[in-house]
Amino acid sequence: MTLVPSIGRELSNPPSDGISNLRFSNSSDHLVVSSWDKSVRLYDANADSMRGEFKHGGAVLDCCFHDDSSGFSASADHKVRRIDFNAGKEDILGMHDEPVRCVEYSYAAGQVITGSWDRTIKCWDPRAASGPERSQIGTYKQPERVNSLSLVGNHLVVATAGRHVNIYDLRNMSQPEQRRESSLKYQTRCVRCYPNGTGYALSSVEGRVSMEFFDLSEAAQAKNYGTFATGGCDGFVNVWDGNNKKRLYQYSKYPTSIAALSFSRDGGLLAIASSYTFEEGDKPHEPDAIFVRNVNEIEVKPKPKVYPNPPA
Repeated sequence: MTLVPSIGRELSNPPSDGISNLRFSNSSDHLVVSSWDKSVRLYDANADSMRGEFKHGGAVLDCCFHDDSSGFSASADHKVRRIDFNAGKEDILGMHDEPVRCVEYSYAAGQVITGSWDRTIKCWDPRAASGPERSQIGTYKQPERVNSLSLVGNHLVVATAGRHVNIYDLRNMSQPEQRRESSLKYQTRCVRCYPNGTGYALSSVEGRVSMEFFDLSEAAQAKNYGTFATGGCDGFVNVWDGNNKKRLYQYSKYPTSIAALSFSRDGGLLAIASSYTFEEGDKPHEPDAIFVRNVNEIEVKPKPKVYPNPPA
């Protein structure tokens, strides 16, 4: 492990091609990483050790945990896989008609949800016997290619090309609870639900972020946003105070584009994928790398608002 104090610890044995996503476990400092080199890897972020690796038939575009040593992957070979790093075993949960762009596991519903460039999302029961006809629960058409999705509780937010946003209740997937259009001008890059279940953050390719709430009432829109982090093609990671719309902290520049970010379960660690995202086309670039840095309270704690003294 290479230690660079300003940007964090660099993990050994990174993927050999673009990093598509990384995520911390909900119960440990294990980190699952998917890559265009057709691999899914499990790391122990504290011990700087790779605990396991699976190779797929195409680029792996997303991954998520099921428990501390198993999870699910979404691949460009159209397949949704269940992977168990302890047993060294993988199963095909099902397939889409085009590359599978994103995958999430719902602890509330006990389901795997996938989104694809075939303009559908699908729900799967991972407890069922292998085979798509046994494990697939439902298929739901989307207005465009699925770019990102996120879950909190029973809320599912699906962001597609064409700036469409569909919000579902997992208990009734027959139709979206809400159909929205992104308030940002350009294509959606990522959507992430707030941990408190009140809404979601949406980012676009031009580097802007919008903060949205499920409740459209005026009172709900006046709520606090909280603290969040963003990473961009400029190689910078910024921490923001959403309520005051101010930047709290900017980390030192990373070697290349920031492809993905993930906070650990207690917020004490931040994993950063420094991996060129080809925003400027094919050109020489720094090697793909994963950095893990300790998060200090001063970096993420909003500063108290200073009110002017009333006139005498």
